[in-house]
Amino acid sequence: MDIVSTIRTQLTSIRPRLDSLAARLIAAAAVWIVLGLAVGGLILSGIYRGAVERDFDSSLAIDLDGLIAAAEPDEYGVITLEQRFLNPRYERVYSGRYWQITPLDKGRRKDDQQISKSLFDKTITPGIVSRSGWQGWGYADGPENQHLRVLEQRIEFPIRSTRRDDDVHAYMFVVAGDLSKVETDVSEFNGTLFWSFVILGAGLIIAIFIQVRVGLQPLRRLARALGRIRDGQARHLEGNYPEEVAPLASELNGLIEHSAEVVARARTHVANLAHFLKTPLSVLTSEASANPGPLADAVNRQVTSMRRQVDHYLARARTAGALDVLGNRTPVKPVLEDLARVLRRIHAERGVEIVIDCPILLAFRGDRQDLEEMAGNLMDNACKWAHRRIEVKAASLSGNTLEIHVCDDGPGLEPEERETALARGQRLDESVPGSGLGLSIVRDIAGLYGGTFTLGDSEAGGLDARLTLPAIA
Repeated sequence: MDIVSTIRTQLTSIRPRLDSLAARLIAAAAVWIVLGLAVGGLILSGIYRGAVERDFDSSLAIDLDGLIAAAEPDEYGVITLEQRFLNPRYERVYSGRYWQITPLDKGRRKDDQQISKSLFDKTITPGIVSRSGWQGWGYADGPENQHLRVLEQRIEFPIRSTRRDDDVHAYMFVVAGDLSKVETDVSEFNGTLFWSFVILGAGLIIAIFIQVRVGLQPLRRLARALGRIRDGQARHLEGNYPEEVAPLASELNGLIEHSAEVVARARTHVANLAHFLKTPLSVLTSEASANPGPLADAVNRQVTSMRRQVDHYLARARTAGALDVLGNRTPVKPVLEDLARVLRRIHAERGVEIVIDCPILLAFRGDRQDLEEMAGNLMDNACKWAHRRIEVKAASLSGNTLEIHVCDDGPGLEPEERETALARGQRLDESVPGSGLGLSIVRDIAGLYGGTFTLGDSEAGGLDARLTLPAIA
């Protein structure tokens, strides 16, 4: 019972708690999903930023090529811009797109520097971070605190008037663009990416949760099947289980069957022992009765005491064995009615009326023979002391406890006499037939089932024997 109870407790605890298998699987999957999406988001964001920046640099390179193509030198190497370079973005003041052409020859005046209309009265001072040939890439501060991406290239134009090949004028052509548009595009993309991944991650975690719940459903079915066995609604695990769970179900069924076989053999041995002991005790009683005297009286007293002890411990052994059997379920009303039928015949001469009041669905979580032992002792004792009537009432106290009242209209017992009546082997009246062990046996069996047995006063004036036992809801 301890093994199966432990297994059932573990199985019924499968729910999303921090110490459960489901929680561990879901938490592990959630961690990997969050890490995977975070790393993937960073990679995608980096790829997108790189693509946008390359596209932005390409547009600057195209504008620089157009600016260089629009520059026409005269015979003295002085350049002028043709009207074909008329990109409107460079015409609007502080538009975020700028160009400037700066002469590099010594002695040239600053007034010779040409700038786009968009720069208005400002100039650009590039901070170059990389070079490839005569081209350089970098950054600069622009008008109105704009952060600019800069592309510059050195261009030399020949001075034809001197007719010397090495006589040239050098210029630095610069184009620049505001990076705020790039940052805006990247920020918008990152926002969309973030919420997309949040929704995707939540969907994946929900899918994992459903998958784990569905995947562990066979274990929950196994726990419910064990519960039905404990409640006496089944004798073995029922249903089909997946390949991974089927061996566990098979082993549990084998364990349950083995437990039942062991208990059955133990009960057989107990019955054999009872038969073996009662026969020599009966012989001793007969011999003592045939030879009256002080020795015979002593033998009768010891034999009576031995019978009481044998009956007591055999009852305890049988009940303890019944506790180890899974699936015990005993309807209460049929047991009480059967006992009442037998007791009416036994006490027919006295005309004792026996009234049974019990719900039809009330069930005892235990062995029928033990319930018969307890209820039979109480009802038989009530019939011996009752004047005309006994009442047996059974009811459910809660979902897992029942109570049986056996009330009579006899003389009853004083409080101090009740303790004596419950003591093992103590009899209050030797004139009434019996061993005097019945009430103590009832108390012992009830205690083994986790129940209680008390004596009180009945409304009819006699004794009220109250028995609480485990029930099946």
